[in-house]
Formats: sequence, structure tokens, C-alpha cells
Amino acid sequence: MSEDNLSAVLHGVDDLRLEQVPIPKPGPKQVLVRVHTVGICGSDVHFWTRGAIGPFIVKEPMIVGHETSGVVSEIGSEVQHLKVGDRIAMEPGLSCKLCEHCKTGRYNLCPESRFFATPPINGALSRYVVHDDDFCFKLPDNLSFEDGALIEPLSVAIHACRRGNVRMGHRVLVLGAGPIGVLNLLTAKSVGAGKVVITDLDDGRLSLAKKLGADATINVKGKSLEAVRAEIISALGGQQPHVCVECTGAQPSIETAITTTKSGGVIVLVGLGADRVEIPIIESATREVDIRGTFRYANCYPTAIELLSSGKLDLSGLTRAHYKLEDTLEAFKRNQKADVIKVFIQC
Repeated sequence: MSEDNLSAVLHGVDDLRLEQVPIPKPGPKQVLVRVHTVGICGSDVHFWTRGAIGPFIVKEPMIVGHETSGVVSEIGSEVQHLKVGDRIAMEPGLSCKLCEHCKTGRYNLCPESRFFATPPINGALSRYVVHDDDFCFKLPDNLSFEDGALIEPLSVAIHACRRGNVRMGHRVLVLGAGPIGVLNLLTAKSVGAGKVVITDLDDGRLSLAKKLGADATINVKGKSLEAVRAEIISALGGQQPHVCVECTGAQPSIETAITTTKSGGVIVLVGLGADRVEIPIIESATREVDIRGTFRYANCYPTAIELLSSGKLDLSGLTRAHYKLEDTLEAFKRNQKADVIKVFIQC
């Protein structure tokens, strides 16, 4: 094994360095992974440019990256379902496995949860990383390493659609056509949603969403809430959406979701914006429009892998850019341009 473990280490705002770190040793129920592909997430860039996301603050050097695939390089003494050479996707969160949330299957809510590249936990943008074996999932032969890295953001969308109880024939509104919004569009379609309308401020993003299967796209820039609501309902044949998946975190977008969703429908809040926003909560209460939060995902990786390997969901239309680990800084700058859905780094 090479002693090279080049890693992308964030020291603070605008201070991302490539450094050698020791190759970790796997514990009894862990595997050492030779990392192949890491996708850059908006949260990685946010930590780089702002140094914090909510209560998570970069106070000491931290390796970035959490959308990860690779090859098992070494296994711990108690690992049984994996072997050296297996191609895997890595679910980046680790829970305590003992609390009520973990035992009832909602381990994403575990108060002791540790997540790659969320301070102070190191991420996976390295040559090698160690991870618990039960959060490593084998990749079928027909899935690429890029597919493996995309399983993480796809799991966010699967969890959101589950939280919204998206069903066959449902009318779905996705607010925000960034990477997570587009993946929610694809996921809703794959589970049988009848019509999916998506909104954004950028025509380029909306054009791609249309190519990927959106039944209608609406640019909301400069329009009143009333005008946007009317366009959405018109695009849905004069009817309101059963489910709204809000992926921006912006106050006008949340208000649009509340006023547009049909009575008895569901709004899923995926995007994170300001800590406090002003919304017409009585409108939601009196029409029994449920507002549901999401936090990452739970038990979604097997579903994501099955959807992709079976061909029920196709990610080949996502625009991409590729960089080497040595060019990480350029990759982060490219991500800021937002001219492609996903920027990948090959490790």
C-alpha cells in the first residue's frame, strides 16, 4: 500500500490546503477504503467560504467531502459482508446505534450522530479513509464510481419524497432547481408522480430540469407570489399540488409552498435558509397543510442503489465536471459557478 494519503484539509475561511495525513487503521468492524470519487456538496463550499453552517463551526483543521465511493482496501477482524476489492458507496453518517432514534430506524436523528465533513468530524476527500462496515454498501457491477458518489445526494431526495409520501399520480411542486431539487424531480418521477413542476430563478437550471423530465418549469424571478401561484396551478391543469418539496430555504419560496399546496397536502422543507422566517402559518393550519422537516436521510442507500441499478432512475443526464484531487481548489471554484449539477474529484 502506498503511504500517500493526500487530503483536502480546511483550516478556515478561504483556507483549503492539500496535506499528507496518516493512513488510518480500521477497527474490528471497520474497513479501510481507497477513495475513488468524491462529489462536492454545497455544504463543503459553504464551510470553505463562510466557516460555519448554523451551529457547526470550523474551529480546527478538518478534511472536507462526504459524497464518496471507493474500493475496500483492508477489513477489520469482525467484518463479514465485505472483502478486499469490493466497490462501495459510503453513507457518511455514523450514529450511536443504541438510542431510541437508532433503535426505531430513525438514526439520522441520533443526538450522538457524527457526519463526514461536519465539524469537528473529518470528511473523505482523501486517498484513504476508514468507515464502519455497516454504513458501506456494495455497488452493483452496472453502477460507476460516480453513481456511487451520487447515491448520497440522491438519498436526500428519496428521504424527502418519503417524508412527503409522494405516490403514483400525485401532482408535485419542487421549489428550487439546484442539485437537490433536480434529484427530487427525478425521484418523484421514478415513484410514479403524475406531474412535476419545478421553479427557480435561473433559466439554465430550468432548461436542464425540463430535459430531465419536468412537466413544466417556472422562472419566479421578479414575479409576485400571486403570479407564481397562478402559473403553478395553470401548469398543473388548474389544480394544486398534493406535495411541495421546498429546496431553497428562501422565505418567498416557503410562502409559495404554503399558499399553493392543496388542502390536506404536504410541504417538505429540504432547503435551509435563515433561522427564522415569516410565513402564513394560519393558512397552513386551517387548511391542514402539513409542514414536515427533513434531516439528511435514513435507510435510503439500499433504495437508491436499487433504483439506479434497475434503471428505474437514470442520472446520466446530470451535467458534470471532473477534477483530480491535486486540483481540489479549482474544483471548489468551479462548484461556485453552478454551471453544472455536480463537480467530481477523482482521488
